[in-house]
Amino acid sequence: MFEPAARPLSGLAVRCGRALLSPWSRFALLVLVLAAAGSAVLVLQPQRLLADGWPPHVGGAGAMALFAVAYGLCTAAFVPRPLLNLAAGALFATQAGLLCALAGTVLGAGISFGLVRVLGQDALRPLLRGRWLTAADGQLSRHGFRSMMAIRLFPGVPFAAANYCAAVSRMGWTPFLLATGLGSVPNTLAYVIAGSSASSPTSPAFVIAMGFIVLSGVAAAAVAWRKRHGLRRRGVE
Repeated sequence: MFEPAARPLSGLAVRCGRALLSPWSRFALLVLVLAAAGSAVLVLQPQRLLADGWPPHVGGAGAMALFAVAYGLCTAAFVPRPLLNLAAGALFATQAGLLCALAGTVLGAGISFGLVRVLGQDALRPLLRGRWLTAADGQLSRHGFRSMMAIRLFPGVPFAAANYCAAVSRMGWTPFLLATGLGSVPNTLAYVIAGSSASSPTSPAFVIAMGFIVLSGVAAAAVAWRKRHGLRRRGVE
């Protein structure tokens, strides 16, 4: 005699479950997670803890693994990678610092990629209707490794933005992570060397590393200006 009352309740549960699992509900959850991560970074400033408050009783491979995990989480939470790379060099010197920074880079990129792929892709893909957005999506989807490799080597493209664009596209996990690891080596190495030799600012290693960072930044700004100027001219024409 209670079955008729149970059916409406089960139907309501199904509808609520579908609503919670809908693309826009998952996208709202993604926005909430990213906002919470950004707020936590502003309040806690974990980049300072990595450089100044590292646990003194943790050392060796355990310290490197812990730093890589913390690096990845901080990167996914919008902490600027240059600060983390400098901290890696200051804490572990060049070789170990580079290994930690690259591991953390790939981990952080994977976290961001996974979050957007699971929670945001279904909601955002229908919005790719503009000519430039469609072209970028097609490039990343068809030539994922080559495109992401170029983006990682080009320091003017924000790390988080590249992660999100790749996640919204149909790029696979393997080319994304592999291109991220390989393409991030030059810029990461420069910052790690600068961090490890910061106590000797007149040393050749520090001067060369800072010179590479400055030149790559100037080159990125020049290329970005040329592309922006070209887009404006095309818009006028």
